[in-house]
Amino acid sequence: MANVNSIFDKIRTEIRTVTETACRACIAAGTLTVENIPEIGLEVPRERGFGDFSTNIAMQMAKSAKLPPRKVAEQVVAAMVLTGTDIEKVDVAGPGFINFILNPIWLQEAVRLIREKGSDYGQLDVGKGIRVNVEFVSANPTGPLHMGNARGGALGDCIAGVLKKAGYEVTREFYINDAGNQIEKLGLSLEARYLQQLQGEDSLAFPEDAYHGEDITDHAKAYIALHGDSLLSVPSEERRRTLAAYALPINLQRIRDGLTRYGIEYDVWFSEKSLYENGDVADTLAWLKENGFTVDKDGALWLSGEMSGLEKDEVLVRANGFPTYMAADIAYHRNKLQVRKFDWAIDLWGADHHGHVARMHAGMAPFGVKKEQLEIVLFQLVRLYRNGEIARMSKRTGKAISLLDLLDEVGLDAARFFFNLKTAGSHLDFDLDLAVKQSNENPVFYVQYAHARISNILRRLREEDNVTLLPVESVDLSLLTAPEELQLMRKLADYPEEVAIAAKGLEPSRLTRYVMDVAAEFHSFYNACHVKGEAQELLQARLTLVECTRIVIRSILDLIKIGAPERM
Repeated sequence: MANVNSIFDKIRTEIRTVTETACRACIAAGTLTVENIPEIGLEVPRERGFGDFSTNIAMQMAKSAKLPPRKVAEQVVAAMVLTGTDIEKVDVAGPGFINFILNPIWLQEAVRLIREKGSDYGQLDVGKGIRVNVEFVSANPTGPLHMGNARGGALGDCIAGVLKKAGYEVTREFYINDAGNQIEKLGLSLEARYLQQLQGEDSLAFPEDAYHGEDITDHAKAYIALHGDSLLSVPSEERRRTLAAYALPINLQRIRDGLTRYGIEYDVWFSEKSLYENGDVADTLAWLKENGFTVDKDGALWLSGEMSGLEKDEVLVRANGFPTYMAADIAYHRNKLQVRKFDWAIDLWGADHHGHVARMHAGMAPFGVKKEQLEIVLFQLVRLYRNGEIARMSKRTGKAISLLDLLDEVGLDAARFFFNLKTAGSHLDFDLDLAVKQSNENPVFYVQYAHARISNILRRLREEDNVTLLPVESVDLSLLTAPEELQLMRKLADYPEEVAIAAKGLEPSRLTRYVMDVAAEFHSFYNACHVKGEAQELLQARLTLVECTRIVIRSILDLIKIGAPERM
């Protein structure tokens, strides 16, 4: 497949060449004295009035040239030769920005490319097949999925989607916490409820640090219905282990089912328990010890802070002989990066785990894992609002709102869209009333309505006027000259660039906001430019633009796994 970002690549190369050539001409003429020409960075100005692309190269050279940045910019622009390029005009703005205005012909090329590529438009090769493991949600299988899991799930799944669109080879992974403290606590909690069910609630006090969810009681009741009081006579340790072994697969299946309903399908469900069973934890600890990265003190084994770059030592094996979660985490990431040989591992963690980031990088450094090979995306918490007030209880159950409660209330499309409206590091206020509103105030409705409106245009022209799209090579796109047409074309041309930036920054929210902009530009176009009833050549040009808009909107909605309705 040809690189569908080639138009941007071509234009960027052209602008850089024109700029560098002008700089060298200034140096040769003696109007600019600099030792080296810095790398010419290009940005898309936020305000379209400043042009299509901009560079701050003059500011970078000003100190060396001993001239004001604006004076440097003026000299460079005066030396530019634009003949034979897509650059129509160059301006100097502000303190010394150089802004480039392109000939609209390049937008026509972009429209042709969208039609030719169809659903492949925006597919890049910037990842060059690099193998990436994206691990997200990984909820403890001890209770229902909560809002943190909901946001982490949407972000992780969409990061994986964006990376795949950018040309990476992506594996989605769920790390099953089926070993360690949480499983011991699950067994303890189930045992207490089991005994209370059989011997009365007053027979023992429920442990404060146990899991208090009603699902624990439900599991105890269900086990009794199947097996009666058969565990009363066995040792406590066996009872806890048996009850945990009963509840764990049930909880895990509920997590699987809930995430499937949320549109998430994993390639790998990786068991923490397997790290102990196959010797990964033991081998990892032995290697660290043999290579001098551990210290023994207080009867425990510690990761040496001095050797790993941490401020203090971190416990790997407790005095009772049980490895800590950090030991398992190091073994797990070693498995990802050195056993399964992923080039890049990305974890999504709640912001409350920020203190573990440095420890995780330090734990992997002895194995030669660089920070950029293990990227940890921290996401902030979610506040749900209903009727202008913070909502904590489910309307259906009257209990804490779970992922499934949220899907029942607002639906899959609104949930995934809203969770991807902001960057991972931003706090998210989720308005439950807005999410179900059938109006343009609701961003997901606004975008889906644009797609439905386009589908209606295409359908009515086909059914009522027998008009279908001509091959793009037969369409005169030079007829698209209205400001609303040009702005929509420019926005559609941005899509591959948006994918590249979203992938580089691991921020799928960029595409969510971008598709809102596409919808806004389309609605402006729709209100200003008729399609039906125009002369045949103009009708086909506008119909082509409408179809290209449909392709881009549909592509993004598919990427973030949101429906693209044809009727609303």
